[in-house]
Amino acid sequence: MACLSSSQLQKFQEDGFLVLDEFLSADECVAMQQRIGELVANMDVPLHCRTIFSTQDEQLKVLDNRDYFWNSGDKIRFFFEKGVFDEKGDFLVPPEKSVNKIGHALHAHDPVFRSVTHSPKVQALAKSLGLQMPVVVQSMYIFKQPHLGGEVTPHQDATFLYTEPLGRLLGIWIALEDATLENGCLWFIPGSHTSGVSRRLIRAPAGSIPVTSFLGSEPARDNSLFVPTPVRRE
Repeated sequence: MACLSSSQLQKFQEDGFLVLDEFLSADECVAMQQRIGELVANMDVPLHCRTIFSTQDEQLKVLDNRDYFWNSGDKIRFFFEKGVFDEKGDFLVPPEKSVNKIGHALHAHDPVFRSVTHSPKVQALAKSLGLQMPVVVQSMYIFKQPHLGGEVTPHQDATFLYTEPLGRLLGIWIALEDATLENGCLWFIPGSHTSGVSRRLIRAPAGSIPVTSFLGSEPARDNSLFVPTPVRRE
């Protein structure tokens, strides 16, 4: 069971993040990777739904097929890297190398991911963090394709998944491959979760252009404050 010790809980509360080694078994990680391979091998995304995903401002405003993205909260859908399609929408790279992410309801509709998401160890972790009646908002499988993809700039997840009151959103990030300094592990500013949300994504009314805007702006951050969190495949 993945109950936290008192020292782990204190560190999480102070820093806003916590690395848990060997949270999942190697078999669980392999099962999820294999299942994703099956989903990608069998994906059939119509041309008009082949959507480029990026968190950069301009991409959020001009998503190729907005409904395909906005209505994905209860579905399993595929989103692609920039530059992987020609002008007709056909693949310029092998399809398995084109995907940016799969989301946003793997936890609800895929048996492999559902079993991990609702496993006793995840439930015990949520309980030890003091969550009461937690709800899974979304799940994603994020790819880091070689030679493709744009920069993921420093951000707060609550910019995109905002709650009132603040602090009701918890993210669990699972490394299915080793995340290192060389290949791009996560970096955090310890304690930055206590300073509020500097920017919020606002969805415009139906029919409006652009379809999103931001309230506030990202502050200038001192790069020396970031600390890396390399982790081995959990």
